[in-house]
Amino acid sequence: MSRSAHRPPADRPPAVREVPGLAAIALATLAVLVTAADTYVVVLALPDILAGVGVGLDELQKATPIVGGFLLGYTATLPLLGRLADLRGRTPVLIGCLLLFALGSLLTAAAESLGLAVAGRGLQGIGAGGLVPATLALVADRWPPERRSLPLGVVGAVQEAGAVLGPLAGAAVLALADWRAIFWLNLLLGLGLAAGVVVTGRVRRPDPVGLVLAVAAAAALGLLLAEPAALAEDITFGLLYVPLVAGQAWTAPLLLATVLAAVALVACSLLRPAGAVLPLRGLGRLAREVDVVGSALVVLSLGALVWAFAAADTSREVVAHGWVLLPLAGVAAVLFVLHERRTPNPVLPLAALRPVGAWGALLVNLLVGAALVAALVDVPLFARATTTPGDQLGAALVLLRLLVAVPVGAVAGGWLCRVVAPRVVAGAGMALTAVAFVAMTGWDERSLDGAWSTVVLLAAGLGFGLAIAPVNAVLLAVTRAEVHGSAGALAVVARTVGMLAGLSLLTAVALRRFTAEIAAIGTPMEVCPTSPADCPAYDAATETALLTQLHTVFAGAAIAAGLAAVAALVLLRGGTVRGSARS
Repeated sequence: MSRSAHRPPADRPPAVREVPGLAAIALATLAVLVTAADTYVVVLALPDILAGVGVGLDELQKATPIVGGFLLGYTATLPLLGRLADLRGRTPVLIGCLLLFALGSLLTAAAESLGLAVAGRGLQGIGAGGLVPATLALVADRWPPERRSLPLGVVGAVQEAGAVLGPLAGAAVLALADWRAIFWLNLLLGLGLAAGVVVTGRVRRPDPVGLVLAVAAAAALGLLLAEPAALAEDITFGLLYVPLVAGQAWTAPLLLATVLAAVALVACSLLRPAGAVLPLRGLGRLAREVDVVGSALVVLSLGALVWAFAAADTSREVVAHGWVLLPLAGVAAVLFVLHERRTPNPVLPLAALRPVGAWGALLVNLLVGAALVAALVDVPLFARATTTPGDQLGAALVLLRLLVAVPVGAVAGGWLCRVVAPRVVAGAGMALTAVAFVAMTGWDERSLDGAWSTVVLLAAGLGFGLAIAPVNAVLLAVTRAEVHGSAGALAVVARTVGMLAGLSLLTAVALRRFTAEIAAIGTPMEVCPTSPADCPAYDAATETALLTQLHTVFAGAAIAAGLAAVAALVLLRGGTVRGSARS
């Protein structure tokens, strides 16, 4: 495949990129924080959400589409959104993703059924996923390679801070209001940040008529879905919800107003393309540029892969519907590669990933994700099995000891890359994490009561953080500016797939070992034939088997972190340090 296959067509010169302002980058980074925090807020509020959409606590398996829908939207569309950021600019993609996140928040907040909640979470996932690569590309546009590691570390730190602030914010909101308030707040934040990016991002001023129509359509849709009691139960304003024709729900005035405003917005955008709120005039050319066939194939492949891991019951299987989803993902991936090698405008510039530093960064991210998910899941499980039995808040506070160190490590890693080779920083960070996980394999029932466990957890989090900036810095340094959006998207995809695959594989191996340990113990009748109902020896052996299961996961995470350290040292080449010096 020739390099010319990835250049813009002759009749369309490369877009001139303006250097983004610090205010726009700050708002984009804040948007990353908001969406990252939302991921962890929802996990906390999930039981309330299920009850609110009519799903009982005895049907918790139905929560899978709510969590999986977000992951599906977040991961599967990332390559397409990264490509759009390269073709149409970082700022328009940021604005569009924030509006999608806001729309998803609106649908989820107003959901009375599981289907609407899943659709809302899916839209939130699409919006949240596109923010990260666009923000990384903005940073790369603003700073040269030798100076961008620190701001990349700051972006990574803010993203990881969402894991710390999300549960705290969720607990605060749930203490004052119900779960829907979380999503109404997300709606306001999404709209406010989108407006801020429009003002600071040097985008073309929108057509005022189209803007008024867009606000009117959005407001009407919001009132229609929210149906606030102050309006719906009012004698006068309640008529907005009453169909004009009996039995015909579609004739409700508020619904008609939403449709009419939306139709007028589309017409205005077509007739007045200068500053159009909806850039409909260029959709045909954009469809050719983003490679619709390639986009569909990559969405299908990633979607099947993500759902196979996300929907799996890890107590019984590594992947869900593996006999269908995994072959589907594989076939779609092969067809995607074959198609991308022949199309003049590929959705993913595969040739840009030929440098060792590029695909090496993706491999490191994959391994980091596998190790990280072990900490996120098994540290709280270990706490609940030992020092905080049944105390979910106490277990979360134990995990917080690890999470607070990740943003600190991210900023420190970005600064260190200015004076030390990025591969050394990342390798040392993941080696530190590997050592911390090895220490966790020796924990017993009382380990979390001592100060040493806090040191171990802080070391693990610091190591994870140290790897963030170097990986992104090398990836962006060895790829061209016109593909930075796609490169950033692939970095996020690699880490997410690593987390999903790592969770399933490590859990499956650990459960198999747990089952073998339990089988070796025997039954209470065999251990305590005289008092099987009260058998301390059997209880102690069962607790030991549970600790063995958790230790197995920690050992697997240590292996993944160790492999990430080796891969970083060997493969992360090409990042700049101190001007022209290279690692």
